[in-house]
Amino acid sequence: MTGPHETRHGAWVIGGRITFERPTGPGLDETTIDGWVLPGLVDAHSHVGLDQHGAVDRATTERQALAERDAGALLLRDAGSPSDTRWIDGRADLPAVVRAGRHIARTRRYLRGYAHEIEPEQLPAMMAEQARLGDGWVKIVGDWIDRRTGDLAPCWPLDALTAGMAAAHREGARVTAHCFGEECLPDLLTAGVDCVEHGTGLTGPTRALAARQGVPIVPTLVNIATFPGIAARAVEKFPAYHLHMLDLHRRRYETVASAHEEGVPVFCGTDAGGSLPHGLVAREVAELHAAGLSRTAALDAACWAARSWLGRPGADEGESADLVVYGADPRDDLAVLEHPRAIVLRGARITTG
Repeated sequence: MTGPHETRHGAWVIGGRITFERPTGPGLDETTIDGWVLPGLVDAHSHVGLDQHGAVDRATTERQALAERDAGALLLRDAGSPSDTRWIDGRADLPAVVRAGRHIARTRRYLRGYAHEIEPEQLPAMMAEQARLGDGWVKIVGDWIDRRTGDLAPCWPLDALTAGMAAAHREGARVTAHCFGEECLPDLLTAGVDCVEHGTGLTGPTRALAARQGVPIVPTLVNIATFPGIAARAVEKFPAYHLHMLDLHRRRYETVASAHEEGVPVFCGTDAGGSLPHGLVAREVAELHAAGLSRTAALDAACWAARSWLGRPGADEGESADLVVYGADPRDDLAVLEHPRAIVLRGARITTG
């Protein structure tokens, strides 16, 4: 398939690149794989090189990347990691990674060991630094629990956000922000954020603003499913936060459906690498469909549209052959995404497992 509504009958891989013209000539060794072929799926919110305690070693990072690959995710947007994973770029058997540098968080307002923890006056310089270290993205933590108020609260004032966005944009990077609650979204959108992670706090006004500005969300619904457990651990110490997280979880599908219906771009990301394992891209596509996206729209959010958004090709003539083969058309049944028949990465068929 060359697009969410397009089908071609027959494709070939020559010299690691895809072509739709059957090659001719003597001595050709043609190996056939039957099935429905898609460009490699995209996990647009993963954390290769990170687990629930912080940075991990190279062997663990490799296992994480292999789990993504074997699930059919051949392009990863790493949404913040304290590990240097540049070595992955030299491995022909591992997915391509688009990095956002390390998370940037307010002091003592995020998970320990994950982020550069700074104060607002340091934000522009740190965002510029992480822009230079990433692959065109910067990741900030837009809100987190404020222990003084006992609930989610914005981490940054508008002036710091505005200066930070400008600094990152001058370096040619886009900025994405972790955001669970409602309060941080107006300032993030006003300051010029380029993407919102999770976005569970979107309301009518912020949905409209995001749609007007073309700011996408990556809902990470397989992660949002953990909110009740997170809330349960806070019920005694932070009762307001407990109730808030339960409410955000309860309306998660409605939030995503409303955003999609109003024109907010939606992309597939799992948030793997913190408390979640890697290789959940098929589950996240199914969650997007459960939230109200059509099967085709949910698949597009993890395939052609996501690749275009990240500036990476799909299954186009002459492009790198990064392909996943399935036994049936996933536009008819998203469950087939759980069972890739074959994976071709940079033109080479991969043995998985």
